[in-house]
Amino acid sequence: MRRLSIRMKITLWFTAALILVMLVTYFIILSANRQLLLKTIRDNLIGAVEDNVDEVEFYGNIDGVDLRNETDFFLPFGVGFLEIDDDFLEQVNEVCTALYDADGMLLYGENPIGEQVHRLRFVNAKVQKLTVDDTLYYIFDRELRLEGTDGLWLRGVVSEHQGNMQMPDVMLLSLLSLPLLVFISAVGGYLLTKRLFGPIQKISESAAQIATGDDLKKRIAIDGREDELHQLAERFNEMFERLEQAFEAERQFTADASHELRTPVAVILSQCEFSLEKPRSAEEYEQAIQTVRRQSRKMSKLINDMLDFTRLERNAASYPRCAVDMTELVRSVCFDMALIKENGITLLYEAEEGVTLCGNRDLLARLLTNLITNAYRYGRENGHIFVRLTSGENGIELSVKDDGIGIAKEEQDKIFRRFYQADKSHSGRGTGLGLSMVYEIAQFHGGRISVESEPGQGSAFVFSADRAAVT
Repeated sequence: MRRLSIRMKITLWFTAALILVMLVTYFIILSANRQLLLKTIRDNLIGAVEDNVDEVEFYGNIDGVDLRNETDFFLPFGVGFLEIDDDFLEQVNEVCTALYDADGMLLYGENPIGEQVHRLRFVNAKVQKLTVDDTLYYIFDRELRLEGTDGLWLRGVVSEHQGNMQMPDVMLLSLLSLPLLVFISAVGGYLLTKRLFGPIQKISESAAQIATGDDLKKRIAIDGREDELHQLAERFNEMFERLEQAFEAERQFTADASHELRTPVAVILSQCEFSLEKPRSAEEYEQAIQTVRRQSRKMSKLINDMLDFTRLERNAASYPRCAVDMTELVRSVCFDMALIKENGITLLYEAEEGVTLCGNRDLLARLLTNLITNAYRYGRENGHIFVRLTSGENGIELSVKDDGIGIAKEEQDKIFRRFYQADKSHSGRGTGLGLSMVYEIAQFHGGRISVESEPGQGSAFVFSADRAAVT
């Protein structure tokens, strides 16, 4: 069974919510409309009766009235006559109004339920209800209190069907408009979600192609919009970029490591085969063993450096941080390494007092050791190495400067790569991981490592850490 997409689920939930809102709205409209109609019926009933109250007057005699030209109706009552004005409305808006005496005798007007309502007593200015043949009627009585009209009542009657006749139009309009609104909203919601989820579909397709293929350069095509989904697609592109770089670096690392290990392994195998071809002299055996030991040490150092790299990249928690006295560390490392005096090079150092950094002492010592070792390796004979530690408002700076062979401009961006060696004549003296480790240690401490160099003028490496990392 095919599972519904998120887009379809959102559309269905949105439609269901609209239907629920429609039903609630329909119920509210129905209830409110009925209440309004009932109020209108009662208001029409009361208004019709009240209007007719002023249309009834009593006259003691009508001798001076020309009945032939009179439009009003005169009705004998008691010792005189009742004048029913021609404006008296017996029926208006389906409200029937009739004139009664105190005994409930109909004198004038009409009443559709006269027989059934006859037993209902008069109550002044109050709406009463009476059901006749399953039909509800509203009745409103008004007592006449003018001179000569004592005991007379006006009674208005209206059926609830007056409102029901208007209800179908309202209900029909609601039944047609609300479902149409739901349909339009559902279609619009589906199209909107389809448009909004376009970047997610592209993300899914791109991720699938990257997962099933070898093309790590695949990216999500995005336009210039700045909504959240396009920003998400942008972040995914950045992630794919970093993944590609990481895979490329991993491939390069594997290839470089294999290349670096191939030579010592080949040398060891050839020495072993040479020694086993035929009996050799003690001196030849000793030379072969020394060669194997030298290559084994080179392999051991290379493997240890690679393990340190992996440990620093994958398990940074194994290097705890604390407040490191950088002044003491620089003086201690420089004092020990000044004893090397390789190629007659002199190591000079200067460390500002009271400089501290939150970090790992072993890693920081290794950073400085690698920089000094690199300066010894590429320094000129009888030259100098200058180490200087300073602190300022923005952080600390640790510089290692030499007056050696220098580094060409085009090589300076590459020297921090693993196994890269700018001067191939010195390639046998190191593993090519020293400066790479310096870069990783600087990153670990939230700092930076930079180089300034001119061929034949020496090089200056500067490690700097922001004030935020300084304790």
